[in-house]
Amino acid sequence: MRVIYAVIPAGGSGTRLWPLSRAGHPKFLHPLTGTTASLLQATVERLAPLTTPERTLVVTGAAHVAAVARQLAGLPEENILVEPSPRDSCAAIALAAAVIALRDPEAVMGSFAADHLIADSESWVATVREAVRGAEQGLLMTVGINPTRPETGYGYLQTGDPVGDGPMRPVTEFKEKPSAEVAEAYLRSGRHLWNASMFVWRVDVFLAELARQQPALHAGITAIASAWGTEEQDDVLGTVWPTLPRISVDYAVMEGAAAAGRVATVPGEFGWNDVGDFHTLGDVLPADAVGNVVLGAAKPGVLLRDSSNLVVVPHSGRLVATVGVHDLIVVDTPDAVLVCPRDRAQDVKKIVDELKERGEEGLV
Repeated sequence: MRVIYAVIPAGGSGTRLWPLSRAGHPKFLHPLTGTTASLLQATVERLAPLTTPERTLVVTGAAHVAAVARQLAGLPEENILVEPSPRDSCAAIALAAAVIALRDPEAVMGSFAADHLIADSESWVATVREAVRGAEQGLLMTVGINPTRPETGYGYLQTGDPVGDGPMRPVTEFKEKPSAEVAEAYLRSGRHLWNASMFVWRVDVFLAELARQQPALHAGITAIASAWGTEEQDDVLGTVWPTLPRISVDYAVMEGAAAAGRVATVPGEFGWNDVGDFHTLGDVLPADAVGNVVLGAAKPGVLLRDSSNLVVVPHSGRLVATVGVHDLIVVDTPDAVLVCPRDRAQDVKKIVDELKERGEEGLV
């Protein structure tokens, strides 16, 4: 089995995990895994059977380079690619693909988010290996997730009949986040998978598809790649990057490629969670006998009396105490405290939006 190149886009600030996750210290740098490893470190550890540190690249913003390098001390410095500004996932992934193509023009690369939790790493590795087989045949591969509930917060992959005797299925269409009614229908159909934004492909195939569908973005990335590793690298990156379209790889490439019959998926079941908010975090991390999850408790930690199904994040050095409360999120940081019902966890993002409107950038 060939050793693949792994690309980890590490962007976004995880606004639904405020006030723990901030723009300056986003969620992928936090240990939200139930161990001391950060989400980013856990992602790199999970890739060990598939690749090496020399073939692992992280794409991140200038503000996070030092923290990423510190957390991933085993990664070569030149494998941390710096985005001068956020341009969404297509530019980030395309830059990595172009840099890999300079080293190995027919390499297979996989792109895996820095901030996802996976319970069963062995099953995940086996699923990715199946996707690599499809990529070697020239297909743009995704890893789909067998849905366990009618989830309205994820995009979906609509699939056709399996190809051959393996688990691979063609992707006929990428579907937007659905309404509850549509999500129910997707679950019943047996043809729809959650789109976890995990991609595997040959870099030459992906770059050719990028050129076909997004010629301006391809031209910009090609200009940056041609100066890569030279004295002009930073100048060209600084000049060209801001002109690139801000678009996700799903919209930019994968939807059009699926319509042309060039996308396939391998369904997986490995306990995937995108750690979107504190409620889902509470669902996947170990809880006590009455359902309380305490994240990274340091001294003096927490004192919970007659309380159940709480997600508590003591992050200020103060004791967090509760009496007679249930189904709440309590996050205590040095400069902000959040208390909300677990079923309103998605709305935490609105607090961040309001703080931005008020110009309180120091709190976001």
